[in-house]
Amino acid sequence: MIAKTQTAIGFSPRTMARGIPWWLSAAVAAVGLLVVLPVGALIGIAAEGDAEIWPHLIANVLPASTIDTLALLAGVAIVAGSMGITTAWLVTAHHFPGRSILVWLLPLPLAVPTYITAYIYVEIFDSAGLAQMALRDLMGWRSRADYWFPEIRSLPGCILVLSVVLYPYIYIAARAMFLTQSASMLEVARTLGASRIKLFRIIALPLARPALAVGVSLALLEALNDIGASEYLGVRTLTVSVYNTWLNRGSLAGAAQIACVMLAFAVGLILIERYGRRDRRYALSPKRHRTVHPVPLAGGRGWTASLLCALPVFMGFILPTGFLLRETLRGGLVDQFNLDFLAHFMTTIGLSVIATIVVLVIAVLLVSAARLSKNSLTKGVLLAAGLGYALPGTVLALGLMTPLVGFDNLIGTVWRHLTGERLGLLLMGAAGGIIIAYVIRFLSIATGSLSAGLDRVSPSLEDAARTLGASRREMVWKIQIPLMRPALASAALLIFVDCIKELPATLLLRPLNTETLSTLVYTYASRGRFEDGSLAALVIVLVGLIPVIQLVRSAEARPKVVADNTDLSGTASP
Repeated sequence: MIAKTQTAIGFSPRTMARGIPWWLSAAVAAVGLLVVLPVGALIGIAAEGDAEIWPHLIANVLPASTIDTLALLAGVAIVAGSMGITTAWLVTAHHFPGRSILVWLLPLPLAVPTYITAYIYVEIFDSAGLAQMALRDLMGWRSRADYWFPEIRSLPGCILVLSVVLYPYIYIAARAMFLTQSASMLEVARTLGASRIKLFRIIALPLARPALAVGVSLALLEALNDIGASEYLGVRTLTVSVYNTWLNRGSLAGAAQIACVMLAFAVGLILIERYGRRDRRYALSPKRHRTVHPVPLAGGRGWTASLLCALPVFMGFILPTGFLLRETLRGGLVDQFNLDFLAHFMTTIGLSVIATIVVLVIAVLLVSAARLSKNSLTKGVLLAAGLGYALPGTVLALGLMTPLVGFDNLIGTVWRHLTGERLGLLLMGAAGGIIIAYVIRFLSIATGSLSAGLDRVSPSLEDAARTLGASRREMVWKIQIPLMRPALASAALLIFVDCIKELPATLLLRPLNTETLSTLVYTYASRGRFEDGSLAALVIVLVGLIPVIQLVRSAEARPKVVADNTDLSGTASP
């Protein structure tokens, strides 16, 4: 009877597994084209450039920019990696004063954009900043010739600024893996006389390698994408060189050629991350598995652990947020919350909301299509969607410029033939380019979160629905989407805040006379008046706190058990 019913409606589990409707296949293919189009356009622009540009870049631009970029990435990997791994191990494996509070505070620097932290550190630690002025008043020094103070506008200063903001990527990934490690292995090592440091070095750290590879690669991709902090602190990275070559020197082809080098860096980081996650499957018995019980640290050791964990929180969150709050109140900047500021705020919120909705819709289509039919098309598009996050904002903006202008010209030509009137720019003139850039860049966050959410669901639920004759549409609307609601909510929060913080793509693709909160802060800082943008920066930070707190809450509530053959590298990126 069941087989006859399924045949009568033209549906069976076998036909569902074979393929998906043509319109869904077309939509999946269109998404794949949208993601790879900027890369193809970028290569085309670079190839069409003047033959004299490339030798000039090799001789004068690329050597210094490449060295600075490599040094910056290496420094961030070391400093941010040390901060993230050390703090994650301390709060997971030990008890010490303030631990319960620090567990919640350590991820909070994620809410502060790197460029805002850079502007604040210059205001505090530069020669005319608060710290050096206080030292001169206290010690009676008259000029910089009387004393030495580390220069914040330097490569080491940039490494420090980026590290105190980006270390939570590594902290969250490392803590998730430390929480899942079996206590029995550590107890055996302790019985054999291993010290705490040796336990960490030979057992805990190697087992966490897959998650550490993911966390470090995310932090380095964010460092590569940064433009505001690097430019303001005087570090001439490849990203800054793309921006200067395009806008200040008027060479689109030269900027595209530098962007291709950046793209090679991004691909290299992905390959390194994949290499770090090789042989990444570890089997733990759920019957015997016990998680690590924190060991008390008494006396000086406990207070040292508290200091080591509190220092990154202070430098990455408390200091920047406190400075912004101080400047906002002291300068009476609350009065800036006028109609103009409200318009910039609503522009930021509107762009972020639209982009978030579009990303979620596309992600549901992709993940549902991949769930219904695991063919080469859906697998390839999901892989391409994952590469979007690896595209730095400047590279993405540069690659989108030509396709978007070409599309606007095509629509304008058709409209002029039909009506005899000029239409103007639809995408580039109405912030459509910014939304498309957001969608491409943050699509991987949604697809990864939704895929992980569905993978936790037993296939028996879908099998039962198929047996009862559910159509593909019913499978998506009544089974998959309700099961994906928690993942949809968390992905929406993360994407929304990432859109609010995004600077490079917004800066390069925004229409004339259009400002978002991030570009408003950048404009004030570029004019040497960052303190006037404190209110906009404070709003960005406060809005960013919401998903970070939700992320910590969900991570702390997650069951700390691991089943056999669990893929420990499947940590969702913050």
